[in-house]
Amino acid sequence: MFTLANLPLGVAQLPGHNSGRIVTAFQDHAVDLAALAEENHLPNLSPQSRQMLGQPVLNFFMALGSAERKVLRADLQSLLAKGIPSYVQHHAYPLADCQMQMPCWVPNYTDFYSSEYHATNVGRLFRPDNPLLPNWKYVPIGYHGRASSIVVSGTDVKRPSGQIKLADQDRPIYGPTRQMDFELETAFVVGRSNPIGQPVPVAEAEAHIYGMLLFNDWSARDIQAWEYQPLGPFGAKNFCSVVSPWIVTTEALEPYRVESPTQDPEPLDYLKLPGRHHYDITLEVWLSAPSLTEEVLLCRTNQRHLYWSQAQQLAHHTVTGCNLEVGDLCASGTISGPEPGSLGCLLETTRRGQEPVQLPDGTTRTFLQDGDEIILRGYCGSGDARVDFGECRSRVIA
Repeated sequence: MFTLANLPLGVAQLPGHNSGRIVTAFQDHAVDLAALAEENHLPNLSPQSRQMLGQPVLNFFMALGSAERKVLRADLQSLLAKGIPSYVQHHAYPLADCQMQMPCWVPNYTDFYSSEYHATNVGRLFRPDNPLLPNWKYVPIGYHGRASSIVVSGTDVKRPSGQIKLADQDRPIYGPTRQMDFELETAFVVGRSNPIGQPVPVAEAEAHIYGMLLFNDWSARDIQAWEYQPLGPFGAKNFCSVVSPWIVTTEALEPYRVESPTQDPEPLDYLKLPGRHHYDITLEVWLSAPSLTEEVLLCRTNQRHLYWSQAQQLAHHTVTGCNLEVGDLCASGTISGPEPGSLGCLLETTRRGQEPVQLPDGTTRTFLQDGDEIILRGYCGSGDARVDFGECRSRVIA
């Protein structure tokens, strides 16, 4: 159930419409924002906003800036303060009847590696005596991923094939991955571009972030282990990543800011940003499978466990003069926590397959099987103040 405190933005194929419509989620309905604007139910919107809400993706509206987003939010909260009024109910559609689409066009995608717990756990699997490389606490590590294979929640992912190097063979083999894995991440959406050659100061970086969504960066661990040196992930990551359909705006997340962790050693000057720049977002991973009678919780963690903040990620991304575009996605990297049950991928949870996960039906998982469905969920707060990210789900098929 989506609350008045939330009002995330998305794009849906609504009953009776032939193309995607920009909507907000309220209670258990998708509300058609273009229709509300056309009938003047959002009285404070500018003519430009009214026009851009009629587009089939959010990029054009996002490009108008944060002031227009805040006006829309205020108008919606006024309109929906007592529920969906009878005079706009014909523009509210049950979510179960809507086909959610990509909320925005993604020009570019960057994946960071910003969880110290995750980086340390994975590092120990490959470098027990030196899990964190010397640069990790100085540089928000990231790589440029494949934007064209980012899909919306509900899309199946085909098990990828590639080169795999088995321990008992001299030469690699070619075949489907045997180590299909999820990665629990969040991603922020860029809502304000910067010209090429002009870095964004870290103190101004949050003004370039439109909102956040859930992100599952599917990974083929055996393909990755063979290919990643010396240039990093390629085929192990480029085949599919999945996003939740709702962009939760920064205004909705404002009450859930928390103090950023102490960073030691101290960051370089261009990355220094003390204060409250992380968010208290509970994140969960659930497994559904044909043999299971109900979903199984695989992970529960929190976005506050990240080492590098989104503002630091964006500032570092642009420090070279790289120009970000409206709609760009920047993912956090796998988010893990310090407690048992808070590890954001199976590579960590099973220690690279050495400690299988026991399931209620008596079966186990080291990595995912065909037919397994992974569901990410995220939320802040509770009751009327709850901010829900919805679901990011995807099923593995042969």
